[in-house]
Amino acid sequence: MQRQVLAAWIAAIAVLLPLKSVMAAEGEKVAFGRETLRWTGAARESEANNVVALRLQTDRGDVVTHYHPPRGDAAAESKKLGVVWVGGAGGGLDGPARGLYPAACEQLQARGIAGLRLHYRKPNHLVECILDTLAGVAFLVKEGVTEVAIVGHSFGGAVVISAAAVSPHVKAVVPMSSQTYGTDLTPKVAPRPMLLIHGMNDDVLSPMCSRQIYAAAGEPKEIKLYPGTGHGLDEVRQEVLDLLVRWIPEKLARAGR
Repeated sequence: MQRQVLAAWIAAIAVLLPLKSVMAAEGEKVAFGRETLRWTGAARESEANNVVALRLQTDRGDVVTHYHPPRGDAAAESKKLGVVWVGGAGGGLDGPARGLYPAACEQLQARGIAGLRLHYRKPNHLVECILDTLAGVAFLVKEGVTEVAIVGHSFGGAVVISAAAVSPHVKAVVPMSSQTYGTDLTPKVAPRPMLLIHGMNDDVLSPMCSRQIYAAAGEPKEIKLYPGTGHGLDEVRQEVLDLLVRWIPEKLARAGR
């Protein structure tokens, strides 16, 4: 029954409403289906090594994030690009493969590309996590980003596919080791590019999950399957890092032309 209700929500998708400032006015919101989240502001808690500990304030609770603002000496065009990174069912800020997300953010930040690593308010609750991700996208837009990519691992693959399907600000999506449940909106991501990544030895979520998502997706789409690699992608950490740092700027820059 719960899955049937969720499917009904997904079928009644709403659009991401525009926000007007980082300190958002009361009443501004993001939406997924019949569920909304009012986004009221962003509280900066601390900063170290070019990373800002940031709380996105909402009417459903605060979303904990780490923000990597673009480097000041980067090209102006690069500063229009940004990425939201989300985890699996347990949430977290670091992603798979021994801190893949902060490593990727650091490299992209040096090229002028903003990053927002986001921990869900209610991990493993699909709709709530989609709303959190949309709020993260909205924050980057208010920071001046015009082309956003979203990356999610495992459960987070379904989160980013769903968020991309309803947000006009998202221009590229990367589901890694993704589940299939909650990916009904996959066809709606096109014509924005999708990159699927999966380990062939994943014993948590079969690589057939990514194959099925790939089959449902429209063009442009790519799939990268790594032999001898498990769910966390630890065995190919450097290869995945290099791929993300190359693929994301390339697709976002093309979207901005």
